Amino acid sequence: MNRTLPALVVLALTVTLIGNAGCSHSGSSKKPAAIATAGPVCGADRTDQYVPYLKGKRVALVANQTSIVDGKPSLDVLPSLGVHIVKAFGPEHGFRGQASNGAKVGDEVDAKTGIPILSLYGVRKKPTKDDLADVDVVVYDIQDMGVRFYTNINVLRNVMDSCAENDKELVVFDRPNPHGYMVDGPVLDMQFKSGIGQFPIPIANGMTVGEFAQMINGEGWLSNPSGPKCKLKVIPVANYTHDTPYTLPVNPSPNLNTPQAVMLYPSTCLFEGVTVNHGRGTQFPFTIFGAPSLKGKYTFSFTPTGIPGMSENPIYKDEVCYGLDLRNYDTSELRRKRQINLGWMKELYAAYPDKANFFNSKFHKQVGSIEKLAGVAEFRQQIIDGKSEDEIRATWQPGLAAFREKRQKYLIYQ
Repeated sequence: MNRTLPALVVLALTVTLIGNAGCSHSGSSKKPAAIATAGPVCGADRTDQYVPYLKGKRVALVANQTSIVDGKPSLDVLPSLGVHIVKAFGPEHGFRGQASNGAKVGDEVDAKTGIPILSLYGVRKKPTKDDLADVDVVVYDIQDMGVRFYTNINVLRNVMDSCAENDKELVVFDRPNPHGYMVDGPVLDMQFKSGIGQFPIPIANGMTVGEFAQMINGEGWLSNPSGPKCKLKVIPVANYTHDTPYTLPVNPSPNLNTPQAVMLYPSTCLFEGVTVNHGRGTQFPFTIFGAPSLKGKYTFSFTPTGIPGMSENPIYKDEVCYGLDLRNYDTSELRRKRQINLGWMKELYAAYPDKANFFNSKFHKQVGSIEKLAGVAEFRQQIIDGKSEDEIRATWQPGLAAFREKRQKYLIYQ
């Protein structure tokens, strides 16, 4: 397998950052210098780094509601800067981020600009040859979570596939990873590959989307590993390291609608594989958890309902659920430990009366089995057996160590 990086992976090999520090990246192990105190500047906002390059080219934009330039939708701003956008592609939740999780999205014409928007979460999973016939370069600008089961990295790989197959260049506007400080969780056993796990990576990869694009290329994760790689340029984030705290300016999806939900997500999305409602059908998804059968075990309660655009048919719809309220949990603990939290899963399993059905996600029509979410076969049994967090984590370490070493050569930031 060819693991050599493309000849040009970052558009600006030497990047001058806001403040008094700089960074460089040339595909080697050299890392940026220490950064100034100014906040991160997303690749999309560094217009001087890409507008001259894109001018005169026919551009396709892969974007959603998180794709903003100076606080405004990129589809509205880029044409005013002289970038000729001929079409756009939208991922899960649609181009404007208004579709429910898992809902198929159709093609449309943007009402404001008249630009056609083609869905990548319907019949089409990646741009076709015809879609790219009138395109010179594709721009990818979508906020990622740095989490394996957040499906936008699947879209990234699919777009890279199309670009490689059709000899088109991909420019990635990089954005900070709110979980960049964390590399944790079991590495996916590929026998559990699914729509919520496509790559042999841990739950939290600690990489930006630009870094991960380089990893897709370098590790041969395109659909044709022996074929051509994607021609890739990354517009890097300025003033950023993986430890830099970052609050997302736009909700990344309808059910990640608060900073608290975003920070808890790598830990609490695992509850999609069990028979506990994890806040879907309320205004607080991924931050509250419960089930009717936990009455008497907890005093906190909530009643999920159907919410259009978020979760229209959640588990235990219109039933009173009892359980955990993490809306005021101090998420700095996650940053301090640099780990996902397993204690909540262990606690709810211990409290759940019908243990035989705790992991029966099929019975409750949940998103996927715990094996697909955790990525390994043994996690279910480890919880059932009451293994400690340290004992569970010990089984992850060989895979995590190998992944950390592998990812090193693709990092752009400290």
